[in-house]
Amino acid sequence: MAKLSVIIPVYNEEKTIKKVIDRVKGVQLKNIAKELVIVDDFSTDNTRNILKNLKNKSLKIFYHKKNMGKGAAIRTGMKNSTGDLIIIQDSDLEYDPSEYPKLLKPIVEKRAKVVYGSRLESIRKNAKNMYKLHYMGNLFLTLMTNLLYGASITDMETGYKVFRKEVIEGMNLKSNRFDFEPEITAKILKKGFKIHEIPIDFTGRKFEEGKKITWIDGIKALYYLIKYRVVD
Repeated sequence: MAKLSVIIPVYNEEKTIKKVIDRVKGVQLKNIAKELVIVDDFSTDNTRNILKNLKNKSLKIFYHKKNMGKGAAIRTGMKNSTGDLIIIQDSDLEYDPSEYPKLLKPIVEKRAKVVYGSRLESIRKNAKNMYKLHYMGNLFLTLMTNLLYGASITDMETGYKVFRKEVIEGMNLKSNRFDFEPEITAKILKKGFKIHEIPIDFTGRKFEEGKKITWIDGIKALYYLIKYRVVD
């Protein structure tokens, strides 16, 4: 039986982390076992207490001793994952775990080794799902990804990235923060893997609701897309 490692990086998500964990545990997958690998990136709210009070042996929970960033949390999760399939799950409620079956389907059917959940259609239907600056920035970064790496994707910055573990074996991932998205995308494409996309629903948050990524992260993403085109 295949095993899916669900990596959940979390930082100050006391309002949503328990709901996200419950939703992930509730997803029914045919012939696929699940393990939840949760990495708390030194939360300063009540998130840590919530996690420490969870009485479930199926959860693997790790705690950073200082805040290092989303990318660092994901890398910690990857090092401690034992599944042959990996999906990254944000700890807010922007992405719905009920979409796992359709995201995994192309991989299970051996039509792809990497699947991204594209938010493009969902955002177009409901402009409130994302700040306009974020939307335009994502379109630009995705365009640059396609131009630099010869790809044809629509949503490079999506949080839903699914892949076989073999895809990242030997991959030297260095990102600590939101630069994880351009780095892993660049290195997946440089290794010759094609990214298969599946449309997903998306419910964006506002900054006052806890959204953390800013326009500065967009500038850094462009830098890293260019950087990883020429270096590892």
